[in-house]
Amino acid sequence: MDLTANEAEEVVRAECRAWLEENLPWDYGTGLPPRFEDLAEEVAFGRRWQALLAEGRWVGLAWPEEYGGRSAGPLVNFVVTEELARARAPELVGRIGVNLVGPTLLAHGTDDQRSRWLPEILSAGHLWCQLFSEPGAGSDLASLSTRATRDDAAGGWHLDGQKVWTSYAQFADFGLCLARTDPDAPRHHGISALAVDMHAPGVEVRPLVQSTGEAEFNEVFFDGAFVPDEHLIGPVNEGWRVSQSTLGHERGVNPRQLVIHVQHLEELLRLAQATGAFDDVRLRRQLASAYTEIKLFQLHNWRSLTKLASGREPGPEGSALKLYWSEASQRLHATALDVLGDDAPLWRGADGLAGDGEWQRSWLYYLSSSIFAGTNEIQRNILGERVLGLPREPRPKEPST
Repeated sequence: MDLTANEAEEVVRAECRAWLEENLPWDYGTGLPPRFEDLAEEVAFGRRWQALLAEGRWVGLAWPEEYGGRSAGPLVNFVVTEELARARAPELVGRIGVNLVGPTLLAHGTDDQRSRWLPEILSAGHLWCQLFSEPGAGSDLASLSTRATRDDAAGGWHLDGQKVWTSYAQFADFGLCLARTDPDAPRHHGISALAVDMHAPGVEVRPLVQSTGEAEFNEVFFDGAFVPDEHLIGPVNEGWRVSQSTLGHERGVNPRQLVIHVQHLEELLRLAQATGAFDDVRLRRQLASAYTEIKLFQLHNWRSLTKLASGREPGPEGSALKLYWSEASQRLHATALDVLGDDAPLWRGADGLAGDGEWQRSWLYYLSSSIFAGTNEIQRNILGERVLGLPREPRPKEPST
C-alpha cells in the first residue's frame, strides 16, 4: 500500500487549495458553509456549489476528459477530496450520480448515454437517485418485484412497482432502477437496469419523515411509467451484473463518508476542548479511540485506492470498508453525546457550541449507517463467503405446494 502522494498529485493539491481559497462562498480555513432548515433550499445551494466545482473541473476527476473529467487516477481524486474536507465543503448534492451512476455508465452505458448524461451529472444539471431497495427487497435485492413489461409497439418498457429509502428522489431528474424483465427467470437473472425519468407520468414520489425530522428518504411508486429502449443500461436481463458495478463503488472507496467523518472528528475535538472533556480520563480514552478509528478509515481508503491505481476494480473487500466505517461512526457519535453530557438529550449543543441539535441529529442519522448501502449482516456474509471462502449461508427451503 502506497501512503505517499507523488509530485503530480501534490501539484493538483496545491492547485485545488488555491482555487478553493478564491472561490469558496465562505472564508477558507475558518468559515463554514451555510446551514439550511429547508431541504429544498439546501439542495438548491448544493446544485450551485457543484456547478461551480464542475466549472473548475473538480468533480469526477477520474472520468475521461471528453465527459468533463480530467482522466486522472483515483489517487488524484482522493487528494482533491481531502482538500474539500479541509475547506469544510459540503458533500456533493449530486453524489449518487457522481459516485454511483457515473461509474456504472462508464462501465456499461452506450456512447450516446455517456455523452448525454455524464456532463449533466458532473454539473448537477441532472440529479440522480438510486432505485434499488423495495419494501420486500432491501438487503435481499435479488428478490425485487418491480416489473418492467415490454411494449414493442412503443419501443420500451412499462414500470410497475414500488421502491423505498430513495434519497433525494423528490429532487431527482433521473433514477437508476432495477426491475424484473423476465419473471420466469431465476432470482439473479431476468433483472434489467433502466434509467427512469423521474418527471414522467406514472412516477409518484412520497417523502418519508425520519427521526431527525428531515425527509431526504422517499417512497417511489411506478404505475405504468414508460421507459424507452435507449434508457436501458447494459443488455436486457443482465441488470444484476450491472448493479454489482454500482454496489462495488457504493461499498468500496468512500470519499464521501471519509470527508464527513474527518469533519465530524475535527468538530468533536473542538467541542471536547471547549467543554473540558479532555480532563475526564474516560472521555479522553474515547476521544483517542475516535481519532484512531477515523485515521484507520483513511488508511482503509488508501488500501482500496492502491488497488484501483493498479488497474483493478473494487471487489468484495469493499464490504470490509463499509462495515468498518459504519460501526466506527456510531461509536464516534456515541462519544459526541458523552462529551455533550447533560445537554445530550436536548435539541441543542453545549453552550451553543454544537449548533441547533447538530450532534443529536447526526447521531440519529448514523444509527442507520449499519443498514444503508447493504446491512452489516449482509456485509459479513459477503466477506465470509466471497473473501474468506466459508460455506454459503443456507437458504430457506421453498414452501411445498
